[in-house]
Amino acid sequence: MKRFDILTPFGMILGILVFAFGVISSKGVNGFLKFIDIPSIIIVFGGLTAALCISFPLKELKLMFVVIRQAFSHQDFQLGKLIDLFAHLSDRARRDGLLSLEVEIEKVDDPFIKKGILLAIDGIDPDIIIDIMTAEISAMEERHRKGRSILEKAGEYAPSWGMIGTLIGLILMLNDLNDPDSIGPSMAVAIITTLYGSLLANLFFLPLAAKLADKTEQEVFVKQVIVEGIIGVQSGQNPKLLTEKLSAFISQSDLKLTSKEYPGEEG
Repeated sequence: MKRFDILTPFGMILGILVFAFGVISSKGVNGFLKFIDIPSIIIVFGGLTAALCISFPLKELKLMFVVIRQAFSHQDFQLGKLIDLFAHLSDRARRDGLLSLEVEIEKVDDPFIKKGILLAIDGIDPDIIIDIMTAEISAMEERHRKGRSILEKAGEYAPSWGMIGTLIGLILMLNDLNDPDSIGPSMAVAIITTLYGSLLANLFFLPLAAKLADKTEQEVFVKQVIVEGIIGVQSGQNPKLLTEKLSAFISQSDLKLTSKEYPGEEG
């Protein structure tokens, strides 16, 4: 089940508030307004967009907002209940045969589990099942990597375009040194673009990419547990032994969440 991940927006808002506090505590609200410069914003965002357009095809760029949205959700895998499910499937297969699982998997929502159990029911060799399921896991990792790479590249390009904006400002300032009083304000405006780029990279793009990488690792781990469960069910392992085997993959805190009732089972 997917749930809204409150930590992602909380971290972003906290970072913005810390930045605002650092400015306002020194110069007040009016000082904060000095950090808003339209040409600098255009340089950073425009340059960043141009660099991403060069780096990625349009098809992948269109998925950027879909990828970002995934960072605001949390998948509750409920590993304890997952172990219960495979213990139940193993018990049913030992009592009534693998074909009886066709009814059981209709109650399961996870397509990855359904696919593996159907392969087991069809009598596919365990090694081939592992190869098929592992290939699907690898394909998922690659899809996630491609989506995440856009954010990682944005995190690299944003500070660079901030520096480019700063260099533009410094060049223009150095070409007009006749007015010493304008050097300070001109220098401040020139450096603002570097600030914009660094904020975008270190508060948004790179943290979002890191969160997505962590989510992928969690999903891969869960799918590996599922593969072990499927092979255990197909080989006719004792439900208790299968439970012990799968329990080795998860922490004690997750084990405490075991439902004691199999998903989809009545009463």
